Amino acid sequence: MPQKRDAKRTKSIILQTATKLFAQQGIDGVSVDVIAKEAKINKAMIYYYFKNKATLYEVVVENILNEIYQTILKELQQCHRPREELKVFVFTFAKFTQQNSFLSSLMLHELSSGGKELPNNVFTGLKKLFLVLIDILERGYQKGCFKKVEPMVLHFMITGVINLFVTTKTMRENATKEFGNAVCSSCDELEIAAILYEYILSIVHIQ
Repeated sequence: MPQKRDAKRTKSIILQTATKLFAQQGIDGVSVDVIAKEAKINKAMIYYYFKNKATLYEVVVENILNEIYQTILKELQQCHRPREELKVFVFTFAKFTQQNSFLSSLMLHELSSGGKELPNNVFTGLKKLFLVLIDILERGYQKGCFKKVEPMVLHFMITGVINLFVTTKTMRENATKEFGNAVCSSCDELEIAAILYEYILSIVHIQ
C-alpha cells in the first residue's frame, strides 16, 4: 500500500528549501527545477501547493516578515526601557536581512516602483512592523524617555540604511581601493545596526 503523503511536511520542506535558495541567489537566480531538486521532491508537488514561483516567493517573504514580527514581540517582553525596545527593533530587522538578503532587494525594488505590485500579504507584514515601531516610539514619548518624532522618518532610516547596506555589498567592496574603510566593506549588518541604533538614539532619546 503506497505511503500517504504528509502534506504539511512536504509544504514545509518546499518553503525551507526555497527560502535558503532565494537567500543565496534571489528570485531570478532560482528556478522551480532547482528548488525541486534541492528539496528532493517532484516539481509537480511545488505547483500543487503553490501556483507558480512568484507565489512561492511571496509566501517565503510573508513568512520571514511574520517571523521578524513575532521575534520582536517576543523579545520586547524581556525589555524594561523604551531604548531597549528600539534596539530590539533595529537589531532584529538587521539580523533577518543578514540571513535573507533577497528581502532587502525586494523592499528596495518595490519602493522604487511605488509599491504598485506589492502583494497584499507582504504589505500587511511590512505594515505590522511599522505599527510596532510606532508603538515603541509612542510609549517612549508617553514615559518621557523619547522626544516626539516622526515614525515614518525613523522607519525609513532603519529599513533604508540596512537595506541599502545589504544590496550594495559588491559595489562597496569594489570601492574599497578608492575610499578605504569609509565604505564599510568589512562591516556586517549587525555592526551597521549598532551604529544606526546609536545615531537614532541620539535623535529620539531625552538625556
